[in-house]
Amino acid sequence: MSQSPEPAEAGTAPAPGVPPRSAVPVARGGDGRGASRPHSPVGRLAATVERLRQEVRTAQAEADGRALIELAKGILVERLGCGPAQAARQLGELTEQAGVSPLAFAVEVINQASRDRLSEVTDAFLANTAGGAPAGETALGDSSAVRLRAAESGALAADDAQAVAQSLMEHALRPLGAEAVAIWALGGDGSLTLAGSAGFSPAEADRWRYVPPGVATVARRGLGGERTGHWIGCLSEAGLPSIGRHHHPDGGRVAVPAGTGGRIHGVLEIVWPTRLEPQSPQIVRQVEALAELCAHTLETSSARHPAGDARCGVLPDVAELMDLADGLHDPALVLVPHLDTDGELADFRVHHVNARFLDPSGRPRSAVSGSLLLEAYPMVAGESELFEQIERVYATGEPFRARRMRLTALVDDVPLAAVADVNASRHGGCVLLIWRMEDETARLASLLQHAQRLGRIGGFEENLLTGEITWNAQLHGLYGKPLSSGPVPLEDLAAHAHPDDAVAIGRFLRTLLHHRRAASTAFRLMRPDGVTRHIRVVAEPELDSDGRPLVVRGAYQDISAHHWTEVALAATRDQLAHSEQQASERNRLTLQLQHAIMPPEQAPLDAPGLRVAVRYRPAETQHLVGGDWYDAVVLPSRLVLLCVGDVAGHGIDAATTMVVLRNALRGLAVTGAGPAQLLSWLNMVAHHLTGAVTATAVCGLYDPEHHTLRWARAGHLPPVLVRGSDATPLPLVKGLLLGAVPEAVYEEHEVQLAVDDTLLMYTDGLIERRDRSVEESLTQLLAAARTVPPTLEQQLDRLLTYSRSDTDDDTCIVGVRVT
Repeated sequence: MSQSPEPAEAGTAPAPGVPPRSAVPVARGGDGRGASRPHSPVGRLAATVERLRQEVRTAQAEADGRALIELAKGILVERLGCGPAQAARQLGELTEQAGVSPLAFAVEVINQASRDRLSEVTDAFLANTAGGAPAGETALGDSSAVRLRAAESGALAADDAQAVAQSLMEHALRPLGAEAVAIWALGGDGSLTLAGSAGFSPAEADRWRYVPPGVATVARRGLGGERTGHWIGCLSEAGLPSIGRHHHPDGGRVAVPAGTGGRIHGVLEIVWPTRLEPQSPQIVRQVEALAELCAHTLETSSARHPAGDARCGVLPDVAELMDLADGLHDPALVLVPHLDTDGELADFRVHHVNARFLDPSGRPRSAVSGSLLLEAYPMVAGESELFEQIERVYATGEPFRARRMRLTALVDDVPLAAVADVNASRHGGCVLLIWRMEDETARLASLLQHAQRLGRIGGFEENLLTGEITWNAQLHGLYGKPLSSGPVPLEDLAAHAHPDDAVAIGRFLRTLLHHRRAASTAFRLMRPDGVTRHIRVVAEPELDSDGRPLVVRGAYQDISAHHWTEVALAATRDQLAHSEQQASERNRLTLQLQHAIMPPEQAPLDAPGLRVAVRYRPAETQHLVGGDWYDAVVLPSRLVLLCVGDVAGHGIDAATTMVVLRNALRGLAVTGAGPAQLLSWLNMVAHHLTGAVTATAVCGLYDPEHHTLRWARAGHLPPVLVRGSDATPLPLVKGLLLGAVPEAVYEEHEVQLAVDDTLLMYTDGLIERRDRSVEESLTQLLAAARTVPPTLEQQLDRLLTYSRSDTDDDTCIVGVRVT
């Protein structure tokens, strides 16, 4: 067979032969023969445990989803060249346009950016469900992409193969109807070690922790060479031993090789509780993609026995040779012969590398351990003939030694060479290969010399008994002295420094020589060439058995660049402080202007048959001075003008525009025009006379004689009418925000008010929140407005008190109560 199970998504049928979860009986406590009584202590405890378990699963799913969404945001930041906040808004708008969930759209962004195996699996699903497929199958492809990316996220964040197995089981395999999963690590000798599992009992996992070479199991059949692995419909019919056989004898099995870059690192084995029917190629590719995720983990971490023994099942002579290699101070490799199908020696497998291992090309131990020698070092068969010498050692048992042998490794087709002393000897059926990299001490000394030169550091050593002083070349250069000149003793340091630094140098010498402790100080070095350098000296004494200083060792470092950088930073900080002071003064003046025009509290406005109160709450942050405004005035026609508005932006421009619009509306209202006409004229003012600034507003004219309110809106939230214990928003009449276009027509609406009715007009600072929609915030406002305190002022104060806005914006409320 070469098939795999269909996924059992939410809202679709489960995999063939797998009962849906709702059909599986769940014990609810009691004696195990049925559900316990609902009110019994055991039943309540079981319900609580199940609820907490569900909450944990939900939290884990949300965390995985957040990780994928944040990754999609990062892709948009890189692609669009924008900031995180703009990327988040762009992702939200694109998700809304696509009509899918945020998580599904985030996975689509990741797939388009990565174009990896997981993307191919998703494309195959979508291609298979396109063109007349049922809607449920299209959802299947989308959810498969989400599950695979969630599984990938969990695998990459996992510390070991055990965590990878649990992530694959939770995100990808359980929806396919799978019951358990095992990740096997392939050893250099052909053995299999259980690196991680999920769905098996601890006892079962411990019993199958190691499979010796040559034992035929389901997992070993997966190494047969086919990328799709080995698919078994019924385990009992196949007659192969495997982990969990007694628990699911009639279930299906899949064993897929886990490999990357042409190298197999292990096997992914999946268990189904019932017979596995033939599956579609899309499911097969999905399982292959999961196996590749396992391969990345197995490539970077060695399989370990649960109890910590990494050599379980290793032959005694190989184990002894591994112990010998670990005790050496030189890089060593344990090689085991690798035979071809005819039983002839074809290569050697690197079975073990010791802790001192140093690859000539700088690769880590995990990149070499377990690979074939000719794969890791293909050049050993060429120029150095090292491979032929290792073959001769294995055949004859005679050791091989060579000095200054050239070792070459290919990294991305680039040859990297090194020179080493090589030793090879046979121990039992294995070969121990040792190399010692040549001139390691000289290379490190050269690296130190370059580091001192780049860091402008000079070292010294001064013998306090003999007076002998040793300087390196860098220190002579710092002092501006030729190499032929003598070094400067520590006691004469003050003579070469600026006179103002004598106190600091004296304190440094007392700590170093008298108190016998490490010390450091900075001073200005006066060089013979007239150049002044800023120097930091660090030194420590070496004491004899009686605690007396024998030798002082230390270093000088030229910190002139750092010093002048600090000077420049100090000047920049002073300039920034001055700029902040000026900005604060401008904000203070702007706030005073705003409060002069719009005081936070205003005396109630008395009109015939009408009670009007207003409340204005400035922004909590003075740097966010906004353009919110309100007005309530009795016109010469005895009509009452009621309006609120909000100018876009903050600062002095928004505050001055607010004053222009408010005064303009007052003057226009004297003409006797209706609210719609007033907003049309105000739109022309905003567009032509304020630099095309945009704003929102609500304008109303109340007739005390007939208790009617005519009103219009320009992109603003509609007023709220409170009548008795009910609070509802007025109809959402059409009206474009002010200043957007040169000319605009506004719709007007009339509402009949009754005695004790209350009308609330407000700006968005009262309800706007960053974490929820305007509709949700408006619903909370309506709930708060239904409670009507005795006075209108108390009602407005209550709305401000219980406001949940978190945008630090200005807030205006105009309350009108008919009396």
